[in-house]
Amino acid sequence: MTSHVKLRKERVSVVDYDTQIKEVRCQLVDQLKVLDLQLEQKSQQLQDLTDYLRRRGEIESEYARSLEKLAERFTSRIKRKESSSHSVAQVWLALLSQTRQESRDHNGLSESCSNFLIQPLTYCLEYTQRLAKKSKDICTQLQDGLLKVTTELQTAWRTYYQYHSDYVAAEGKLREAEKQEEKHKQSAAKKLERLIEKRQGKVQEIHLKCSKARNDYLLNLAAANSSMNKYYLQDISTLIDCADVGYHLSLDRVMQAYLSRRWRAQQNLSTGLQQLQGAVSGLDQSQDRDTLLQDHYNTFSMPLRFPYQPHDGDQVSEVSAACEMRCELETRFKQIQTRLKAVTQETEEVKYILQSLQLHLHKVKEYLVGSSLVSKLQAKHDLLKVAIIVSSCCGMLFCRPTGKSVRVRRNHSSANLLHNHKLFNGDMLSFIQASGQQIPVVVESCIRFINLNGLHHEGIFRVPGSQMEVNNLRDAFERGEDPLAERWYDLDSVAGVLKLYFRGLENPLFPMDSTSQLLEHAQIKNESERAAQLKSVISSYPDPVIIVMRYLFAFLHHVSQYSDENMMQPYNLAVCFGPSLVRGAQDEDVVTLQPQINALVKGIILQHESIFPGQDEVQGPVYEKCMTLEQDDWYGEERFDPQIDACTCHLCLTDDMMELKNILVCFATDLETGSSADNRTRNRPRANSSGCMDHSRLAAGPAGGGLTSGGKLMLQFPVGPQCKPRRMHSPGYVYRE
Repeated sequence: MTSHVKLRKERVSVVDYDTQIKEVRCQLVDQLKVLDLQLEQKSQQLQDLTDYLRRRGEIESEYARSLEKLAERFTSRIKRKESSSHSVAQVWLALLSQTRQESRDHNGLSESCSNFLIQPLTYCLEYTQRLAKKSKDICTQLQDGLLKVTTELQTAWRTYYQYHSDYVAAEGKLREAEKQEEKHKQSAAKKLERLIEKRQGKVQEIHLKCSKARNDYLLNLAAANSSMNKYYLQDISTLIDCADVGYHLSLDRVMQAYLSRRWRAQQNLSTGLQQLQGAVSGLDQSQDRDTLLQDHYNTFSMPLRFPYQPHDGDQVSEVSAACEMRCELETRFKQIQTRLKAVTQETEEVKYILQSLQLHLHKVKEYLVGSSLVSKLQAKHDLLKVAIIVSSCCGMLFCRPTGKSVRVRRNHSSANLLHNHKLFNGDMLSFIQASGQQIPVVVESCIRFINLNGLHHEGIFRVPGSQMEVNNLRDAFERGEDPLAERWYDLDSVAGVLKLYFRGLENPLFPMDSTSQLLEHAQIKNESERAAQLKSVISSYPDPVIIVMRYLFAFLHHVSQYSDENMMQPYNLAVCFGPSLVRGAQDEDVVTLQPQINALVKGIILQHESIFPGQDEVQGPVYEKCMTLEQDDWYGEERFDPQIDACTCHLCLTDDMMELKNILVCFATDLETGSSADNRTRNRPRANSSGCMDHSRLAAGPAGGGLTSGGKLMLQFPVGPQCKPRRMHSPGYVYRE
């Protein structure tokens, strides 16, 4: 009954996220429709103005000919009569002269309307349509990026729910064992003790995985909200401005030329022309854009922020920088900080170019994409910074080891091999069958090492490592050892060993006799059909090969999800691994096939879940995103003070902690602002004319503490069984003198 209730709650949360993302998708589709409608309106306006000027030119020409005939008729009558110096005759001469001048003015206006003014409008119509098409393509690309962020948010959220469910179940089993120990204090005490220790270790390991999954979920949540803010408050305004480039300027020049003719020809219509001049001078691109956004307020208004939806019983709502994860988060924070600085500098340079007189469409695209990346990285950067600062503050109370913290992993491999098959430059299938390793030790060890230390490493697999270190690692693996379990190695060298293993296989991972068939299926446009065809080919491979493929490509897809930080998109990974995994026949041109091979590997990385059989079809190891080192692989104890159980502490603010204070103030302001759903609905921001956002309202994320009036920072930690220190071994760290 309990599991049913939990499943029902989980489904309600899923529906909430799915409904919100579905509304965002519908809104994005409506935006494209509005932009198309705006293009039709502008095209119709230009066409109507062209038709008006053409017909006006015909009317003015007819009127000019009529005036000329009228003036000639009465001039001939005057010539037939005797000249007179009477005032009446002078009036007639002045009137006829004025009529001929008026005829010439109308004839000039006719020529301008029929020839000179129509040509710029025709060119403006073509230019506007081209700009609108390119702007729509950029908008589609930005929307795809926005949907990708929401998809990553859903994936991280589901992963977090899964691990937290496992944690709750493991903790329940631990409580049951403790209750049994209390009931049977005398009989089977040692057996229950071992059972409790085993379950305690399991609970701590799953809790660590759950914390990692929650961190990833919170980071993706912040990135999704930041991307939404960036897109709705800046990108839309920029795209509308880009689509309107030249439209208002062309209309302004045409109407100014028309007015110049009218002012010279008809001074008596000065009042009406002044009104028209006021209307022409009132052409304002920004005002038109604001009017468009106001008329379609619901379409362009920013949706509500994605709320944090914790799993049943989870009280943690912040990125956790516990002792086990602090090094990893600090490394990731420094990498994001470096990457953020570089991308921000590039974006500012592009922004400076956009402020010049000439507007380049590709620079607009570069600026929008770069600024969106800055927005996502900044959101993750701020969350990690708060987590690390809070962890530092807590470290003064909780984590005070007397020695240096060193992670040590036991090496289970042996130098005495029970088989004589080569690991490198050999046949992988024969090695697996002889050694009994479902995943070759070099593949499993390198992937685990990179998962724990290098997912955020910039240029992973692209930057070469030390050749000497690569050779040493290769020789150690060949001897049956696991060198990565004993000491730290350069990440690029570890990545190089993984690539070297696949590159040196006698038979490539993808059999050569199926290469042509795979490349043919990779050309299919429909994604579902392409995945089905590739799956039919891969399913014919031996099960051990499929298990290694499934493990490897799930890992590569995981690496690509951090492309904002490591700059390794699926295509970049395909370029690094394509030549090693897929090979053509010996007589085929490798250079010619390389683009097709890269496209094939990229497609498999993106659709690996649909292409490779699941564990129910082919049983074997499956890649795990939130990895930890197994409890058996660690030895020693973690030194900490178990007597500390206070969950609220007051720390005096120093100069180094002032920034934390400011961030938490922003978080508290955001929580107060967003406390009411009705207020959030009424105050939903939309794209503005200046392209700027109110950062005070965009600070996101719940804060685990508050600020007292005395200038002190109060950090609050959740009280409960899950946060109390236990007297047990740590599954991840060893403290040594």
